[in-house]
Amino acid sequence: MRILLFLATNIAIMMILSITFSLFGIEGLLAENGVDLNFQSLLIYATVIGFSGSFISLFISLFISKFMAKRSMGVEVIVTPSNQTERWLLKTVQEQALKANIGMPEVGIFNHPSPNAFATGWSRNNALVAVSTGLLSHMSQNEVKAVLAHEISHVANGDMVTMTLLQGVLNTFVVFLSRIIGHVVDRNVFNVKSGHGPAFWIVSLVSQLVLGLLATMIMMWFSRYREFRADEGGASLAGRQNMIAALSKLEQLQNLPQLPTEMSAFAISSSKMSALFSSHPPLAKRIASLSTK
Repeated sequence: MRILLFLATNIAIMMILSITFSLFGIEGLLAENGVDLNFQSLLIYATVIGFSGSFISLFISLFISKFMAKRSMGVEVIVTPSNQTERWLLKTVQEQALKANIGMPEVGIFNHPSPNAFATGWSRNNALVAVSTGLLSHMSQNEVKAVLAHEISHVANGDMVTMTLLQGVLNTFVVFLSRIIGHVVDRNVFNVKSGHGPAFWIVSLVSQLVLGLLATMIMMWFSRYREFRADEGGASLAGRQNMIAALSKLEQLQNLPQLPTEMSAFAISSSKMSALFSSHPPLAKRIASLSTK
C-alpha cells in the first residue's frame, strides 16, 4: 500500500506542479531567441518538479501509512498480550528487531482467512508489523517466524528512501523528455514559430502521463527486487529453510480467500497484477532464488 500510495500521489503531484508552474509562468524553457529550448533551464525546471513530487508523495505515503493500515484492515495492536500466541508474537518480533538493529515495531493481528502479513511505517524505528489470523492458523510457528523476519527485513532495509531518490531521478527525465516532445510537436506539427502554443502544454502533459506510467514499471521492478532482498533478510533472521517453507506454504494456500483488492499491495504473497506492474514477484521465483543460494 505504501508503494502504490507513493506512486499514485507522485504522478498526481507531478501533474499539479506542472500545471501550476505553467499558470504562473515559472518555466523559462526557451532560449533568448524565443524559439529554441534552453536545455539547462529545462533540466533545472524538470529537477525541481521531479524531486518535489517525489518527496511530497513520500511524506504523504509514509506518515499516513500506519493509520491507513490499521483502519482499512482492522488491525488490533497488541499492547498487553492476552494469550500465549500474542506473547510469542511480541517476543519473536522483539528478538528479530534487535538482530536487525531497528526500534521495536508495533505488532498487530487482523482478522482475515488469507495467510498474510505486512509492515509499514514512516521510519525504521516507528513501524507496524501485522499478521492475519489466517497466517497464524495455517502456518507452523517456524513458518510464521520466517514471515515476521521477512517483514522486519523490509523495515530494516529502509527502501523507501532509495525509492524516493530513484523516483526523483525518473520524474526529472519524465518532465524533461515530455517538454522536448511537446516542443517538437508544437514546432513541427502546429508550426508555432516562437513561444509556445496551447499544443505544447497539452502534448507535454499527455506525454508526461504516458512516460510516468513507463517510469512506474521501473519502480515496480525495484519493488520486486525489494521482495527478493527481504526474503534474504528473512532467511538470515529466521533460517533459510524456514523462509523457503513459509513461501512454499503461501504458494499452497493461494486458493484461500484473498485480501480486498485495495489492500493486496500490503501482502507478502500478492502477485495478481500483470508482470510489469506487479509489486511482488511470483512466489515460485522467490522460492527458486532462495533455494539456489
